[in-house]
Order: sequence, then structure tokens, then C-alpha cells
Amino acid sequence: MKYDSIIKNGLYFDGSLNTASIKHVGIRNGSIAKVSDTPLDESGCEDVIDASGKWVTPGFIEPHSHYDAEIIIAPELKESIRHGVTTVTTGICSISMVAAEADDCSDLFTRVEAVPRDVVLPLVREKKTWKTPLQFRRFYEQHPLGPNLAAFIGHSDIRAAVMGLERSTTKGLRPTAAEMQQMEQLLEDALDAGFLGMSSMTTKIDRVDGDRAWSRPLPSTFASWKEYRALNRVLRRRGRILQSAPDAVGKINIVMFFWEAMSWFRKQLKTTLLTVMDLKSQPRLNRLGPIAGWLANTFLRANFRWQFLPSPLMVYADGLDFGPFQEFTGGEMLWDLKEFKYEKIKDPAFRKLFKKDLNATLSKGVWDRNFADAWIVDCPDKTLVGKNFGEIAAAQNKHPADAFLDLMEQHQTQLRWGVYYTAHRTEVMRRLIASPQVHVGFADSGAHLRNLAAYNFPIRFLKYVLDAEAEGTPCVSRERAIHRLTGELADWYGIEAGHIREGDRADVVVFNPNGIDDGVWDMQEAYFEPFDTHRMVNRNDNAIEAVFIGGSKAYDRQSGFSDDLGQAQKYGRFLSATINAVDLEPAGTAAAT
Repeated sequence: MKYDSIIKNGLYFDGSLNTASIKHVGIRNGSIAKVSDTPLDESGCEDVIDASGKWVTPGFIEPHSHYDAEIIIAPELKESIRHGVTTVTTGICSISMVAAEADDCSDLFTRVEAVPRDVVLPLVREKKTWKTPLQFRRFYEQHPLGPNLAAFIGHSDIRAAVMGLERSTTKGLRPTAAEMQQMEQLLEDALDAGFLGMSSMTTKIDRVDGDRAWSRPLPSTFASWKEYRALNRVLRRRGRILQSAPDAVGKINIVMFFWEAMSWFRKQLKTTLLTVMDLKSQPRLNRLGPIAGWLANTFLRANFRWQFLPSPLMVYADGLDFGPFQEFTGGEMLWDLKEFKYEKIKDPAFRKLFKKDLNATLSKGVWDRNFADAWIVDCPDKTLVGKNFGEIAAAQNKHPADAFLDLMEQHQTQLRWGVYYTAHRTEVMRRLIASPQVHVGFADSGAHLRNLAAYNFPIRFLKYVLDAEAEGTPCVSRERAIHRLTGELADWYGIEAGHIREGDRADVVVFNPNGIDDGVWDMQEAYFEPFDTHRMVNRNDNAIEAVFIGGSKAYDRQSGFSDDLGQAQKYGRFLSATINAVDLEPAGTAAAT
């Protein structure tokens, strides 16, 4: 047999929990043609990779990305591919770009995900030629993808499409019976088209962009539980997935999610929620989450998983544009102002309220509101760079909030600062990595362009695993680690990915475990031409030697990205849910329009 590519002498992981061993892998016509204990015939094969000392694994899966806008204009998604990600999922957190009008899709997305509206709005107006889930799928079947794409349809998208953006974000306004029927039908249509399920949102800290519904919470947050249950019934009947988030501040509505996930006397509602983290603001939550998940899966007979980021979460902000301000009244007042933020912080009455709310423990969400954990990244006064606001306040004999607001008043958006939320305890992170109640891959790639970056989350995950192994206290086996990043996710989400056995699609990574060092935690800014902006990225390229998608080499460390990546259709494809997916008419038929 003549092979298109051969990867020889690598430690082979097939994506299951099978023991890894040295194998030789032959790729032909986009698939894994041969996995052999003995060397393969290299005759006529122009691409032979000697993977001695390296691992050969399935491509990694990111189940929580916000690439909805970027994948339209720059489908190669290079920042993910360079770290071994070969499948991404979009339409998360109730926000998809499927059924609503272009302006609505932009306003739902840009402020929540901190991407430039002046780029996304004209992009979506020009490129969004689809109005139905099937048309969305057809577009991406003809779009030159980099990684594979799997999709959720968002509850906010459905609600805005049926009710309009303004009505869908009006407190107390419920959909009519006819509108509810339309919403259910849209969800049915999406599941027919191979979508994984529906994403919703109940926390109100994410806000709408634009002029029509500025700073209102997302449409999904205005739904009643009667509405949620009606849509969940569709998902349950079809065996598909609910992705959502409980109230980040109140938290008590997690009980309702567990009730919905319960399968006593009915089918399971497969459920994945944001999120388990080792938050500084809530140091016990990392234990409560997995315990609650175990109770739900054991006693409620649920099929429930938390989403988990295997990485410290450091968030950067310019001036007062800082999302967690929405978690308390004083900060929310600033967040809701479209203009005059920096005038507002001069008001002594506002400052009094702001400082009072900082100490309101019951409203604490993801930010611990400790200014000693917030430091200056850049500022016109270079003597302040690297100092935290606690140090500055002590030197000036001020309350930390006053020191913070004084500097904001003086420098405004020229003051760039960072804050450290999570993952300060390595032993906790290792315990979460091993927890069967969590899924790895909450990275938010494609969003928060200048606020955070976790594109290399698989490499960070493996860094935790290998460090624990080197210290003689392993948290999971190597096979389990790769399974968590690949086959476990693919099998739970019901997509054709995550495995590289004979006959499987050839989404393959050649990984160098000796290429990981402390640089995996580093972030830097790089120019992102499609959006004409800079964004934060990770560039620790020694760990990934090569990435194949659909049997074609998309990236290797020596020569970089393939010239036709993002232009040719030979790499990624739209991945349909394999459970209860309805057979579709061939592309190009009347059904596609």
C-alpha cells in the first residue's frame, strides 16, 4: 500500500484508555490506513515523520470556543491548530450566529465576548447568507475550514430570531404560544441538521452591545423555567446536549439544572455547565462542584459534566472595561454606562458605594476583589508598571479602591492592568484534572481578544500531568490524560473525532513531551490582521511537532502552516452529531436554500 504520510517510531495513543506503545502509523486518503508494530513500506511516500521520543495522538478537542465570528473570516484558526486542536465547538453560552438577523447576532456577541463590533458587524452583514440551521451547515460544508467544526444553537439566538432583540430582552415579557412553538421548531431544525444541542445562559453578567438593547442581559436570561423546560424536553427526546451556566452570583438555580438533568422515570438530559475552577474568591467551590456532580450522576441518574480550564486564569483590561464589575452594584453602574465612565468615578457618593460593594461577600463571583492581586501592565507613568494596586495604595496611604479609581481617572484606557483569578494551588488543579465529573477544554478561544488567552490549554493540561509524574505523585496516567483531551470528549459529545484507529479520520498530533517548559504559561500580544487588532496569544511551539487534519498536514514546527490552510477544503469539516442525526439531502439541493 502506498501511503500519503507515515509517522514512525512514535508512542501511539489511540484516544481510548488502551496502553500506549510504539507503533508506525500510515495515512492514506484522509484516514488512518494502518497502525503497525513493524515498520511500514515507505516506497512512494513523500512525507515520513520520525516520531522517536514523541507521542502520536488524536487531535485535541476544544468543546468551548467562541470562534463564531473568526471562523467566518479566518477559518484556519491558526492559534488553535499550532497547539494541536483539530476540532472546535461554537454556539456556546446561548450565543450562536444561526437564526437571528445579522445585526442581532453581532449585538449578542461582540460585547459579551470582547471582540470589536466595528469589525464583526459589517462582517456578519456581508457574510451571513443563512437564516436556518440547515443553511448554516451548508455554508460550513463549503467553507474551507481549518479545524473541524461542531455546533450548538444558542437559546439567545433562537429567542432573538423569534421575538426580536428588543422584545426578547424585555423583563416580564414572555413568548406567545405561537412564538414558543417557533422556538421549539427552530431547535428541532437544528438537531435535524446535526447540531450537538442547545446552549443557554441564566447568569445576567453578560450584556448586549449596540444601540437598541445596550447593556441588557442576554435574551436567554429573561426566559422562565417553563420556557427552559419546553426546550429541554426537545433535547431530552432527541438525546442531545444542554450547555449552560448557573447564576454566577446567586448560584442557587443550580438546583434547577440538576432537577432538569435528573432521569428518574424519564430520559436523561445530557448536561454540561460552566464551570469548575479553583477561584480565589470562593476557595471551597472547587470541592463542591465535583461533589455536586457526583451526587447528580449517582443519585439523580444524570449524565452531567462541569467544564474545566486546566490553566491559571489571568485576565487583562484596559481602563474600566472589566467584565466582573457586573457582579456588584457599583461596578455594574460603570459597566452599564456607554459614555462618561471616567466622569462617574469622580463622584464621592459613587466611590462610597463602590467601596462598600467591594466587601459584599454574598455577591462575590469570579473576582475576589483584592487589589493586591491586580497589577499594572502598562501605563504612561512607567514607574508604576509591575506594581499592584495594594502596594500603590499603601504607599499613598489610601484605600486600595481610591488608589485604583484615581489612576483610572488620570490615565483612563491607557492604563492596562491584569488580575489573577484562579489555579493558584497546583494540588487542587491536579485533583480537578483527575475528576470524572469535569470535561477539559473551557478555553474561550476566539473571544476576549485582549483580555485572556488559553489557546494552548491542551499543552498546559499535559504540563500539569507530566510535572506530577516527574514528582512521583501522578494525578492521571498518560493514557488517561490523552483520553481526556480526545476520545472522552468525542464520545460524550457524539462526534466523529478523538480516535486514531484504523479506518478513523486522520486528525493526528505529533507531540513532543520534552518540548514543554514553563513558557506554556506565557502570553503575548500579536497582530491579528483579519480584525485589524492585536490579541493575546500563546506561543510555546516546541511541544507540537506536526498536526494533521483530515489526513492533510496543516502544521509542522519546522515549516509552519500549510500554504493552502484556510483556502482548501481538504482539512476540517462540519461534524454532525452521531446520535439521532437526520439524513440530509445532498449539498446543492433545494433544501440547502
